[in-house]
Amino acid sequence: MVGNTDQLSRPFHLGLIAMPWALFNRPSVQLGALKGYLMREMPEVRVTGLHPYLGLAKAIGLDLYQEISKDVWLCEGMYAGLLFPQQRAELVGFLSKRLKHCKAAGVFSIESLWQRVDEHLRHWLALQDWGQFDLIGFSVCFNQLLASLYAAQQIKALRPRLPIVFGGSSCVAEMGSSLLESFPWLDYVVPGEGELPLANLCQVLSGRHAILSPQTMTRKTFTNGQSFTGDQLKTLGVLPTPDYDDYFSDLRREFSGEPFIPELPVEFSRGCWWGKCTFCNLNLQWHGYRGKTAVQMEREVLDLSAWHGCLDFSFTDNVLPGKEAPAFFARMASGEKDFRFFAEIRVNQRGETLKGYRQGGLLAVQAGIEALSQGLLERMRKGATVMENLSLMKESLALGIRLDGNLITCFPQSTEAEVQETLVNLDFVLPFTPLTAATFFLGYGCEVACKPDAYGIRAIVQHPHNRKLFPPQIMPDLTLLINDYRGDRARQRRLWQPVVKKIRAWQWFHEARRSPAHLLPPLSYRDAGNLLIIRQELPGQATLHHRLRGASRSIYLACETIVEFSELTLLFPKLGAVGLATFLDELTAKRLLFAQGTRYLALAVHTGKRL
Repeated sequence: MVGNTDQLSRPFHLGLIAMPWALFNRPSVQLGALKGYLMREMPEVRVTGLHPYLGLAKAIGLDLYQEISKDVWLCEGMYAGLLFPQQRAELVGFLSKRLKHCKAAGVFSIESLWQRVDEHLRHWLALQDWGQFDLIGFSVCFNQLLASLYAAQQIKALRPRLPIVFGGSSCVAEMGSSLLESFPWLDYVVPGEGELPLANLCQVLSGRHAILSPQTMTRKTFTNGQSFTGDQLKTLGVLPTPDYDDYFSDLRREFSGEPFIPELPVEFSRGCWWGKCTFCNLNLQWHGYRGKTAVQMEREVLDLSAWHGCLDFSFTDNVLPGKEAPAFFARMASGEKDFRFFAEIRVNQRGETLKGYRQGGLLAVQAGIEALSQGLLERMRKGATVMENLSLMKESLALGIRLDGNLITCFPQSTEAEVQETLVNLDFVLPFTPLTAATFFLGYGCEVACKPDAYGIRAIVQHPHNRKLFPPQIMPDLTLLINDYRGDRARQRRLWQPVVKKIRAWQWFHEARRSPAHLLPPLSYRDAGNLLIIRQELPGQATLHHRLRGASRSIYLACETIVEFSELTLLFPKLGAVGLATFLDELTAKRLLFAQGTRYLALAVHTGKRL
């Protein structure tokens, strides 16, 4: 598969594909970033982005597509049943149970969905002129592995000599080499960042360069035991604005009347500047942390908005950069455009920093809460306290920022005391936006997987759901993103069941409040200068009102942000340490205040100025 003289006379044509179940209302940031870079650096290369997930969303309905995209096993199972028909008997009952949770499924059964998904893919394949391409690349991230494998197999059947390369977070290290070993229709895998290796591959296949980058896997090189560490850009400052033109062309072709306005993904950084969480495997494809400047990020947002007519943006970063993000949002706040942003943040990005983000248009965040037990947070190496988690949840609510977060259950070697601490602390977070219970899974490459003995793991095994997706003869050779383990999993499920139940009740409590009659948060206060009135809603009870006057009011307001008991004793010396502690204990018992060690935090949100 080397270049020839005919290819030198015309542009080398690269097709980049993002398969379902990418979010239909967003272009693929991977395709956009790669196309923008390659078209600028290699004018002799033509790049076309293909987005078949748009057509599937149209074929099965936007609501159902969105619901399925939230369930990794439904996503993969929809294409596993097509790629491996022999697995259907194993899959149908398993997937049918999961499909019942999709409200938009309607009359669809798993069998009818398989048919619809297959019909869509075959129709889409028939519409493409595969003869125009010299290389096809798939961006393979979460929920896209089986869809990409099936589409690649069908393309190879149509054009046996057309080279196919996989890249993305599902192709890192041993995961990538196992794909090459198991699926003969794959020719190359890029195990890390794509810009430099993909540019090199295009040069090699077009005959303009003779040596393939050692960072690109082939069936020959990985069998020789070569290691692959990935070749990446030294700085993100060299990246141009992502090119999303192909997405919008596909969108216009699939939909008429603009049923939705897309949310544009942008990347401020790659990697994670914290990088210590023991359960995380989101940064395997990056080495180190790199970010863009606030000026570069502002230019990208302004250019994309002007070109595509969009005002909503989603940062794809694992965490916003600590230094440049405040400057970026300050620049956004100083402008006149009504931009809205989503981003992932750490819990230390609070206080004035979070206020600045909100003023610059940050309206939704994914926060790394993960646990409400201090012992668990320390073993997860989150670098945060339970109180800091609560403070972020409170501040987000007060600022009108929608906060999404997970509470990880069944973490290996969790103790009864940690579960009980979690149950107690769930009472204190009741007024805030509910978290989602997320059962711990053993991700390839995370610290827990790399040091299993330290977490009581006796053996790492294939996840039982993966054994439903793939034929048994393939499984021994596959390294996949989600794994299982032998250890204390059964005990953890029993321990954490009360937490799962309590989180569900927390969610129901907030669901029931979603009506015009509930404009205030469940725990809020109004201040009259000499009188503080706290309004408190609790499940199944009449609304409570607490009046604090004089010193009581002042003490509560002094706990608006996290404060040490020693500071409070200096602020209110007349009460004495014993009297002050007694009062704080009373507020804590009423769940108006949260205490951790010698620190306190008032939980009520100030809403008086909004009325």
